[in-house]
Amino acid sequence: MLAVFGHTNPDTDAISSALVYAHLLTRLGVPAQAYRLGDLNFETAFVLRELRMEAPPMLPALAAGTPVALVDHNESGQSAPNIAELTVTRVVDHHKLGDLTTSQPPFLRFEPVGCTGTILLKLHREAGLDVEALDAKLMLSAILSDTLHFRSPTTTQDDRDAVAFLAPVAGVTDVEAYALAMFAAKSDLGDTPAAQLLKMDYKVFPFGEPAQQWGVGVIETTNPAYVFGRKEELLRAMDEARAEDGLNGVLLSVVDILNETNRTFVLSATEEKVLREAFGVEATDGVADLGNRISRKKQIVPTLERYFAPEA
Repeated sequence: MLAVFGHTNPDTDAISSALVYAHLLTRLGVPAQAYRLGDLNFETAFVLRELRMEAPPMLPALAAGTPVALVDHNESGQSAPNIAELTVTRVVDHHKLGDLTTSQPPFLRFEPVGCTGTILLKLHREAGLDVEALDAKLMLSAILSDTLHFRSPTTTQDDRDAVAFLAPVAGVTDVEAYALAMFAAKSDLGDTPAAQLLKMDYKVFPFGEPAQQWGVGVIETTNPAYVFGRKEELLRAMDEARAEDGLNGVLLSVVDILNETNRTFVLSATEEKVLREAFGVEATDGVADLGNRISRKKQIVPTLERYFAPEA
């Protein structure tokens, strides 16, 4: 049974794509099982409740050499702890190439689209398979989540076309209302501990040579005032994460989904210097206004990569 999983701190795309790809492979004669590498965020939990589906189980410890398939990631730091010992046979992803290496030629499908779900729809069509309703809603949800209902600069025409195709198959007659319901669920943070808020959509990236390790988190919300009301708690959680994980720095962007803005918490003088020199912004009271830079993948991480790149 081929294990299929997305990245740590999984979002809706990571969970949905694991479920859809495992089902697709099984239909194609490759028995597969979806897994996850972390707890669901509130948006993903909402989607699965809508579908009356159980979350995929946590990935168990896998013996060295076990074949696996990756979705929505291809960097070892965002994958299973022993990914270097496993046999990666397939990757379906929409991110840049990371540090993945394999001992055998794998099946790779990378496309510069807004969501892995968009690629999975193409794989269904290329295989000549109808899209089943549950899979359609999973892919639809993933695309709406990753593109912030087409607000993100990562959005492509392929993503828009995929949503137009999937919505009627999924039985969603009002896509905008469904997207807003997803975002409302994502924003209903209640009394969630600050450390959990930080890690809900959080990845560690290596920058420069020798590599610095930076944690880059995002809280996408329709209620940024709630998040800013917990600024001091979140700054403490960021400081603890930096110390516990031996990081050089931690950034946490609060993205206002509806107004398409990004205000980023600034932990210390280290982060303040990087934001000033890389993005040309100043911090005030522990917050830097990054304007409409709302995509970590396309607007935040590439800028940091260029900043930390060794001089030629």
